[in-house]
Amino acid sequence: MADTITFVDHSQPVLPPGQYVITTTQTITESPDPFPTTRQFTVSADRFSLPAARVTAVFPPDGSLGDHHNVLPHVMLDRPTLPWERSSRDGPVGDAPWLALLLFAESQRPDPKVVRLADLGAGPAYFPDTPLEAHQSPEDRATVIDVPRRVLEEILPSAAELPYLAHLRRTEGAPDVAVVLGNRLPPSDESSTVHLVSVEGRYRDHGFDLGPGEPDSLVRLVSLASWKFACVAENQNFATLVRDLARHGSPLRLADSGNPAADDLLRQGQVPVRHTLRQGGSTVSWYRGPLTTGPVANKPRSQATRSSDGLLLLHPDLGMFETGYAAAWELGRLLALRSTDYATALYDWKRRRSQKRLRATLEPATGHPLDVPDIDDTLPDTVRTWLTDLAGLAGVPLMYLVPDERLLPVESIRFVSLDQQWIRHLLDGAFSIGRLTAADAELDRAGPPVHSAAVVTGALIRSGVVSGYPGLVIEAFAEGNKDPLPEVGTIRLTPDIMLCLFAGTLTRLDVRQRPEAVHFAVELPAAGQFGKSLRAADGSSGPVLAPLPLGPGGRLPIGELTRSIAETLGVETLRPGDFARQMIETAERVSFLSS
Repeated sequence: MADTITFVDHSQPVLPPGQYVITTTQTITESPDPFPTTRQFTVSADRFSLPAARVTAVFPPDGSLGDHHNVLPHVMLDRPTLPWERSSRDGPVGDAPWLALLLFAESQRPDPKVVRLADLGAGPAYFPDTPLEAHQSPEDRATVIDVPRRVLEEILPSAAELPYLAHLRRTEGAPDVAVVLGNRLPPSDESSTVHLVSVEGRYRDHGFDLGPGEPDSLVRLVSLASWKFACVAENQNFATLVRDLARHGSPLRLADSGNPAADDLLRQGQVPVRHTLRQGGSTVSWYRGPLTTGPVANKPRSQATRSSDGLLLLHPDLGMFETGYAAAWELGRLLALRSTDYATALYDWKRRRSQKRLRATLEPATGHPLDVPDIDDTLPDTVRTWLTDLAGLAGVPLMYLVPDERLLPVESIRFVSLDQQWIRHLLDGAFSIGRLTAADAELDRAGPPVHSAAVVTGALIRSGVVSGYPGLVIEAFAEGNKDPLPEVGTIRLTPDIMLCLFAGTLTRLDVRQRPEAVHFAVELPAAGQFGKSLRAADGSSGPVLAPLPLGPGGRLPIGELTRSIAETLGVETLRPGDFARQMIETAERVSFLSS
């Protein structure tokens, strides 16, 4: 993650949306009359809908279940100027954004619906008359929410507060993003829904235009994005959930059975599985995938395999087969056949390789009267890339990695090593396309030219943290090394299972949230009050803000808060970027030590 984050007040577009006329005039010495030319053009921008790709991240994460009771929700947008491309008032764009982030408790949650732009003001909910722009059609659709007037009076920010609820985040080594911040804390022990709404032209001198009507009358808002999360007990925060994974820590193996010979295999991570024999019979055999409890001795490669049966190992004392390497070879072949682009490219390359070898054998005896073009037997990049990804277990089904659910219980972490011999058989199976004769097998003896780390270790995580906190940042460190180990791959096997592999032997694993999870929060010293520990100009700890009263429904009085921060820091005014810098909370990090 980059080290430096800069908070900028706003980023206005060079040209706001609208119709423009450009006129140029050219004069020449040969003519007394000028030559004017006029052109019209339109600058369009998002207004009634927002592409999903515009939203790069939200916090708290969509669908998450955790301790968010002191967190202000926020959304990150990929276009830095987006919140300031329109005006919240009738007039030119300014410092105030046209977007607002509103949090609704479960009892207040509005039901979104899709309407035509022509029907925005059709009622019964109030929506002011809004002329469409040249590129917009009355038949275009918009998602709207109809909210009771009394609810909006409670949760809407004032016009003076709006500029503090959006800023530009500039992160070293990453694109600029716009951030829109909510002004309300989520209620505990229930779900909350957040809507990014348009407030374009809705603010007047007296405040937000709620229209005529009673407190229970409905006011319509255009919703551009929304998500949902739940705020539960305080011990369900990110750090606690990750630390709890260690409580179920154990090797990736099943418990002993009481049979000494079987227990020896169980300690190696082998599990008994049903095995259908090629002749049609069935039995029970041992299987272990590429993830092991420790280093595995590698046997030298003798020859290329032409059938997976040659990789079955027999344990005479148990009368059972070991199928792991045979299954790896067969899986590699099946994955290769499924990828038609890879299989075709590999087969064509093997034909060229055989032709070049045959020509090299015949040319000394016969020669050629004419020059012949050389045969290019360079391995195609598509083949090399596909095999490299496969070596990192890309595309390998979960059942081959975790053949028994008891190996990886819910809310657990397992530290693993990668069996390089299993990987070699997997790659050899994928490389076996077109291996028909003994001569083909001899040419394939060296194996696919894919280079991988000699030692690969990692962690297998099954937890709600994986699904509840998308984009986890996981780094591994070797003993006595401050630099992280190179990452071989991070694979999300299911919504709540993640596999992380690193080149080298890890002794420490750090789990933290990505930069988007650097969030905004306050302290809650007592019921109905909030406070904040401020930062000094150099980034060190500063003074502590005196407790302030929370507004109705957990709403933060942003205006009073900014004045209090300015007075506490001894500055005349507080800018939106300064406000974001004071409200930010760094993401938490949890470290595991592997024995």
